[in-house]
Amino acid sequence: MLRALVGLGNPGPAYLLTRHNLGHWWVDALAEEARARWKSERRWGVEAAELVLGDRPLVLVKSLGYMNESGAPVRAFAAYRRWAAEDLLVAHDDLDLPTGTVRLKRGGGDGGHNGLKDLIACLGAGFARLRFGIGRPRSGTAVIDYVLGVPSAAEREVLIDAVRRGVEILPRLLTDGFEAATAHLHAPRASAEET
Repeated sequence: MLRALVGLGNPGPAYLLTRHNLGHWWVDALAEEARARWKSERRWGVEAAELVLGDRPLVLVKSLGYMNESGAPVRAFAAYRRWAAEDLLVAHDDLDLPTGTVRLKRGGGDGGHNGLKDLIACLGAGFARLRFGIGRPRSGTAVIDYVLGVPSAAEREVLIDAVRRGVEILPRLLTDGFEAATAHLHAPRASAEET
């Protein structure tokens, strides 16, 4: 059963608006919508915020450390709260999806994503993912510079819309289940908006 929503990203204002912080954008948007307050859980190395969606209590989680060290803090907090990996939905940026694409996925590999790699090393691969596409950099641009770069104003609008769709799919995920939410989210945009 889904209990925690984990947003991957890097801490601090220097990284706030970067592509690599889309997981943080998502949990921050959920917290803002629910008027949930972030609380530092320094003992476990995370920030957490509690909310109720429908009748379901959920906890939003962000590591206080850097992306490639996300696993240990999330594992420690999950152990404290008695969550299994299967209780987590982890939101992250994804180079392998076109910019603005949003996809749900259960399990799988890390796809070269250092945050996922560390989470899998610490928790196993059983958690679900909410993947936000950022596309690939142009030829000649290093991947690290791209993911840690700030998108243009136009691209930022596309990414904000993707985050909004990620927020909007959550109630359906909770009420109708993973498969139904996945089918709705992955449907072509025009037909998805008609349902």
